[in-house]
Amino acid sequence: MIPAIATVCLSGSLPEKLRAIADAGFSDVEIFENDLIAYHGSPSDVRKLCADLGLNIITVQPFRDFEGYDEPRRGKTFDRAERKFDLLQTLGADLLFVCSSVSPEANGGIERLAADFHELGERAAKRGLRAGFEALAWGRFVNDYRDAWEIVRRAAHPSVGLILDSFHILSRGTELDSIATIPADRVFFVQIADAPKLNLDYLSWSRHWRCMPGQGELNLAAFMDALAAMNYRGATSLEIFNDRFRAGSARSVAIDGHRSLIALIDDASKRAKRPLGRINALPERPTVESVEFIEFAVDETERHNFIDLLHGLGFQLTGKHRSKDVILFSQGDIRIVVNSDKEGFAHSYNMSHGTSVCAMALRVSDALTTLARGEALLEEPYAGAIGPGELSLPAVRGLGGSLIYFVDDKSELSRWSEVDFEPVVEETKSAGLLSIDHISQTMQYEEMLTWLLYYTTLLKTAKLPAQAVMDPGGVVQSQVIEAGVTDNRGGLRLVLNGSQSHRTLSSRFVTEFFGSGVQHIAFETADIIATMETLARNGVAILAIPENYYDDLNAKLEFDDTTLAKLKRLNIMFDRDTNGIFFQAYTQTLPGGWFFEIVQRSDYKGYGAPNAAIRLVAQARLVGPDTLPRR
Repeated sequence: MIPAIATVCLSGSLPEKLRAIADAGFSDVEIFENDLIAYHGSPSDVRKLCADLGLNIITVQPFRDFEGYDEPRRGKTFDRAERKFDLLQTLGADLLFVCSSVSPEANGGIERLAADFHELGERAAKRGLRAGFEALAWGRFVNDYRDAWEIVRRAAHPSVGLILDSFHILSRGTELDSIATIPADRVFFVQIADAPKLNLDYLSWSRHWRCMPGQGELNLAAFMDALAAMNYRGATSLEIFNDRFRAGSARSVAIDGHRSLIALIDDASKRAKRPLGRINALPERPTVESVEFIEFAVDETERHNFIDLLHGLGFQLTGKHRSKDVILFSQGDIRIVVNSDKEGFAHSYNMSHGTSVCAMALRVSDALTTLARGEALLEEPYAGAIGPGELSLPAVRGLGGSLIYFVDDKSELSRWSEVDFEPVVEETKSAGLLSIDHISQTMQYEEMLTWLLYYTTLLKTAKLPAQAVMDPGGVVQSQVIEAGVTDNRGGLRLVLNGSQSHRTLSSRFVTEFFGSGVQHIAFETADIIATMETLARNGVAILAIPENYYDDLNAKLEFDDTTLAKLKRLNIMFDRDTNGIFFQAYTQTLPGGWFFEIVQRSDYKGYGAPNAAIRLVAQARLVGPDTLPRR
């Protein structure tokens, strides 16, 4: 299978789209008709531009409302096809892309339509061209690929073939087994799109909600397996209509597109146990065992206050870097690296974002193969300066230009803290924090699908259903990704948040932070009441929750007076699901808009979503109506 993309997927002018497509590593492109019509240049200019960029033009699409007309309309339609053939030959393409008619003037009948396509095939063959037929999900007479194939079969012409589109097939829930019965050489082209499952008419669903493979909920794996059973080896092209993509960066969307196809074809090849395309086999997705450490970039003016906060949270200083101004704090299985070095990546990150999370490290099954997979998926590797005898941790660029490091148990990487840090013994009383429960990353709303794809193609993950959370300033969209979480423990839990409203705390964080980043980290404890009492004694500023919340909680759940009083006094919130119970509390928002969360789980699977709106109101009250606290 050959990865390709349609220009309709991207924003910008036609030259901008084509450059982004070439820069993302594609070699084949389908040009959307409107992009060509709006271009201030000739088709010959477009052909030259594509040739200079190393792009092969597959088709200009679509050719609409062709089949099923009576004369004289039928003759005019063939005249229109001849003009399209002229265009294809000028562009150097050979495929006329015909989608099923939606015209009220057209007629049905398989024999009639087959006759139309036989004649079209005759005309195409005289020019050395081909014609492909696609069943639109909303086609008037033909909306099922099986009917389209029957028309192609009866047309009985070698220059007429079938076009398959995953959205048109999967959105209607059409069975896929019949695909394997179609000869591979009769399928001229395949288009790919994912989408969330929505209760919409097919046209609206298609025009606004398509997305890259892995970003939606359609069963693309089954579709790809059907193509593999057929032994299809032709172009597999993205055709994505999405309002977010049209508002976003053409370069970013093109890279996302290529990344999604690389992963999709590789996954299908692994299931088929044979290569299905030009793409080299990727290493397997790694299992994430845990978050190894979180690294904060902290300058010398903020360092004292930040260390005081860590001490208040019960962290102990356990290491000093052998050659850099970097120190290590630990508590339970949590490790926090504080980087105040005046050179290097963390310093640059701090200059842009202030005190913030500049990197996280993941303990994976194999660090080097994880890096290799990331590079194959077009992720940017990173290598920083290291001193004599120090370890170089494999890393890729992550959200907002931050870093993701990889360590494993197979090599010296597992000893990173021993090799790079001199041990320190500090007497600080633990607050009972055990592990990192989850990490919340906040980003531009338009970026959310990009980072969802980034994590799901790189790591062995599971997606939870997306949720909408009410903020006083608007709606925040939230998407949870889990990797390697076993029996509700270990692994990596990520919460991706974004909002279209500029007034939400999420959007204001992005503005204040000068980009996307980690907005909060949740630590797990086995006894949240004991932990919060320790934090209170240590002077950690905790987010105050309204008394009305506890009155309502008591009315719904009838806590005993002693427990309810403790929850209220310590500002601990509560939730439960069918599996278990959950407690959570928050520090006050810190300069820069980020904060910590303390949680206690007992077989609970969620993240306290019912409490999110209350928490956001409490944070907004402290932050104020216009701006987040300034650094």
